[in-house]
Amino acid sequence: MTAESAPAEAGGVSTLELFFDLVFVFTITQLTAVLTHHSNLNGLARVALMLGVIWWMYGGYAWLTNAVVLDGLGRRGLLLGGMAAYLVLALTIPRAFTERGAGIGFGLAYLVIVLIHSGLFTRASGRGARGILRIAPFNVAPALLILAGGALGGPVQYALWALAFAAEWATPLLVPPQAFFEIQPGHFVERHGLVVLIAIGESVVAIGIGASLLPFNTAIAGVAVLGLALTACLWWANFGQDDRRAESALTDATDHRPGLALRAFGLWHLPILLGIVAIAFGLKQSFGHAFAPGHLAPALGLAWERPRSSPVTCSSGPASASLTGRRAPPRQSWPSRHCPSQP
Repeated sequence: MTAESAPAEAGGVSTLELFFDLVFVFTITQLTAVLTHHSNLNGLARVALMLGVIWWMYGGYAWLTNAVVLDGLGRRGLLLGGMAAYLVLALTIPRAFTERGAGIGFGLAYLVIVLIHSGLFTRASGRGARGILRIAPFNVAPALLILAGGALGGPVQYALWALAFAAEWATPLLVPPQAFFEIQPGHFVERHGLVVLIAIGESVVAIGIGASLLPFNTAIAGVAVLGLALTACLWWANFGQDDRRAESALTDATDHRPGLALRAFGLWHLPILLGIVAIAFGLKQSFGHAFAPGHLAPALGLAWERPRSSPVTCSSGPASASLTGRRAPPRQSWPSRHCPSQP
């Protein structure tokens, strides 16, 4: 454990990091709005592309605060600058594919997010500072593609943003994280658990928005409770002691810990968040006529995925949109003693 990273492990997630996550989750709210206004495959493609690049850089900031202590005014100021850029980016999301100004704004805000991340990460000790110098060009290049796509618009925007998405998530193939980065398991697992929990709160907000537009009666109250029950299933599926087992698995995976962290909490959290967005969308669209035949898009949002087994608990969970991501890290990535019943 390095001197720089020790306080993050000992102290857990700081209030500044939690504040950052509250701002970040506004992007999830905005992605739900995109699905609400574009309830088709085109809208889903937009959400997937934006979520992919947004989540990649959120993961970058989670790795950053796992390696760098935010104990000075300058470092905290830079992180607040990243928060401001995420806020501006979130404001552009609903019109990022329909208005050129919003597309350019998205690209500029994303570029600022990348540059602040790279600059602040150079304050890490040990391998982290050297690692960010290797990976920074692979973050800046996709950010420039996103900016160019936002400026050009139309089909070119889809193509360039898809290329940026693919380039970012292919970066570990070129820059293996285990060669350049270190992970403190406790802080890392807690940070990702908190952001998912805050994102799940988006479903509760959707219930409140749907109910506030309708006259109150017993039917509305009953539907609200059912919606909360669905949200509780999301919580149960994601936090049924999985955080403890995930931390234990990461702690044991000393040699390949960064790669495992990237797969489990980076790549496979994408379907978790996409499922949360879809459920929030389904709740918003279905609340006012819960007992009437529904449209296909909200129904798919509420029934995104059949029950799957969790990669951490290795047991089946309730059906929810996010269970795809709870299953997916390769079996060999998790120590076998954490999954005694796994075939």
